[in-house]
Amino acid sequence: MNIRQKRMGLAAAGALALVACLGGQAALTSTAEAAPAAPAAPPVSFARCAVCHNVAKGAPNKLGPNLFGTYGHKMGQGKFAFSDAVKKSGLTLDDATLDKWLENPRALVPGNRMSFPGLKDAAKRKEIIDYLKKQR
Repeated sequence: MNIRQKRMGLAAAGALALVACLGGQAALTSTAEAAPAAPAAPPVSFARCAVCHNVAKGAPNKLGPNLFGTYGHKMGQGKFAFSDAVKKSGLTLDDATLDKWLENPRALVPGNRMSFPGLKDAAKRKEIIDYLKKQR
């Protein structure tokens, strides 16, 4: 047996061992398919939000609720202690609502407890909204 044949034999044995360890299926997919996508990095404009909000799946609430998976859902749902004003708002967290909320939360939902004064820059609001859309 020459060196090339030995190397091929070792590679095949390694691949079979990997398949056996991973239960057969997982090892047969490509690395790109098997590896989960890295979470999107937050835009710089999200730094003000991150002071009070987590945005990672399963992360605990901070002063404000965890924002992971909130895009497209009704406002004021979940285990966080939302104000009655937010719970009763009936708003859905879509692009238009989030834009108004981020611009001036007190005007959109009077009586809410969020101490954020608002973000006047429309481009920065859009960056935050686009980021939240990806957090699912």
